[in-house]
Formats: sequence, structure tokens, C-alpha cells
Amino acid sequence: MIGPSRLDPDTRGRHRGTQRVMHVKARRSLAAAFSAGLLLLAGCAGDDLSSSGDDSSSASDAGELRISGQSFPEAELVTAMYDLLLTDAGYDTTIKLVDTRDIYMGAGQFPETIDVVPEYVGSLVDFLNTTENGADAKPVTTSDAAESIANVQDLIDEKGFTLLDTSSATDSNAFFVTKEYSEQNDVTKLSDLEGEDVTLAAAPDCKGRPDCEGGLTEVYGIQIEEILPLGFASDQTYQSVLDGESQLGLTSTTDGTLDSQGLVMLEDDKSIQVAQNLVPAVSSDFLDDHPDVEGILNPLMAALTTENLTELNGRVAVDREKPEDVAQDFLEQEGLL
Repeated sequence: MIGPSRLDPDTRGRHRGTQRVMHVKARRSLAAAFSAGLLLLAGCAGDDLSSSGDDSSSASDAGELRISGQSFPEAELVTAMYDLLLTDAGYDTTIKLVDTRDIYMGAGQFPETIDVVPEYVGSLVDFLNTTENGADAKPVTTSDAAESIANVQDLIDEKGFTLLDTSSATDSNAFFVTKEYSEQNDVTKLSDLEGEDVTLAAAPDCKGRPDCEGGLTEVYGIQIEEILPLGFASDQTYQSVLDGESQLGLTSTTDGTLDSQGLVMLEDDKSIQVAQNLVPAVSSDFLDDHPDVEGILNPLMAALTTENLTELNGRVAVDREKPEDVAQDFLEQEGLL
């Protein structure tokens, strides 16, 4: 998945290097501070609670933790979940979301100066394979997440990061047209576009990818005249298709906004998409020093499903709820916070 090149509103555009930085620091709630004050008063009065010492008066300080990832709505939502869980565990987090994977995977970035990244199995495996073996490298991704990871395990080890548990939640690339275009041209699946000349609104790194432009041209025989680098499932991509500037747009299989916008997803009837399960990627050095991160993020992977992820995406994209609020609500409902 691209954004799998899928994980923000208004951060995509025609400039690939745009970055958004936000800093999030753990804060003690007023309620906790008030409770600590009560314990202190009780200790001064000679209550036995005074023997609890400093453990009751200060939150753990696990140190700094740097998160990066891609700036599309779902990735922002999942990043917010990571942040809330890690902040709750005492980490002082910094988040930097960027347009494409090659930015945070570039020299001197992950895992050297970035500790944790929300990832997608298929897109990550494809990136590692083509980066190491060239754009024309034989694909090593499959429909099985574990098999795909095993195919590049040497590259993962060499890069210096570790993949934690994969989630059953999977989110692949998908392509959409307007309902009007679909009805007028009898197009319901990608193979219906064979031989057609189309303009594609997509993420900048769509070109040549077997799950994006490469698969559309080589497997489906669609003539991509131009790729407009407007982003993955971005407002600009939607609008380009709605305005007729593009006939085809790139989104994800968990996009809950299409119907409300008068758009329709086309069936991937020749299966160019591979396993795109969500998975946390963690710097191996950082994980050695902070093994608790595994126990913090793995339960989240177990709780996420394709179904609930689609619902959560809809709350952000359609209902316009803040990703942080949706993430908080989900984590509390699942008993993770």
C-alpha cells in the first residue's frame, strides 16, 4: 500500500517533502496531582501511607521516544494510538509525519534518529526489496504477511529495526472513480479499464509500484497517461477525480468516505494487492534498551481489525472527529488505557 506510501488532512500536495511536526509530552492530570497532594498530607499526619515513598508521587519517566510515519488519515489515527499508549507508559514522545516512506527511511533517519514507525507489511517489504535490488527487482511480497516478512528478514536485520506482532487489520491500495463514470462506462472492476487512457491521482511514489501504477499498466493493461502526485486518499485526490481532472484515484480498502462523496471503489479482480497488515517497526537498538515497548504496542495490534479500523477511519474522515479523540475512545473501549 502506498500509504502503505495510506498511514493527513492538508499535509499532502504536490510537494513531496512537506513535513508536519508535532510535539506531544506526557502531562500529569490535575486529578493525579490532587491525589498526590492528599497522600503527602496524610504522610505529614503520620498515616501509614507515607511509607509508599516516591512511587506514589511521580509518574514514571521512560525517556524520549521519536515516532515518524506517513501523513494520511489512517496513519495519523494509528500514530495517535501509538502516542497515547507510549505517553501513558511514561515516554516523552515526538511525532513527525511526512508525505512518503522514502523520507523517514532515508539516510540518517529510521532507525538512527527515529525509534518507532507504524508500518504496513507489503509496502515496507516492497520498499526494502526495490531499494536494495532496484526498481525492476522481482517482487517478494505475497498474500501472507509472515511469508513476505521472511523474504526480506536479512534486509530488516541489516537496516537495524525489528517488526513486532502483525495485526489482523489489513489495508491495501484501492482505486476509485466517480459513480457517474462507473455507470456511464459500465466500470465496476479494474479490468474494465483495460486499454483505456486515464489520468491517475495518487501518491508521489505510485509510479512503477506493482500495487499501484506498475500493476495497473502491466497486469491490467490500463494506459496511465499521467500521475498527478496529489497524495494518498487526500482531499486533493478526491477532488481531482470529482472535477474530472483525473479519472482514477488512489485510496485504501478501509476508506469509509467514498459513498458519501459520490465515488465508488473498483474491484481488484486480478489481485495486484498483497498482504498489507499493520505492524509496528521499532529500532532494534531502542528496543534492546526499552523492551517494554513490545508489551505496549502488541496488544494494540491484537485489538485492531479491518472492520473496526474502517469504522474508526470513517469517524475521522466523514464525521470530522479528531484522530486523537477517536484513538483515545478506541483504546479506552478496548481496555488498553
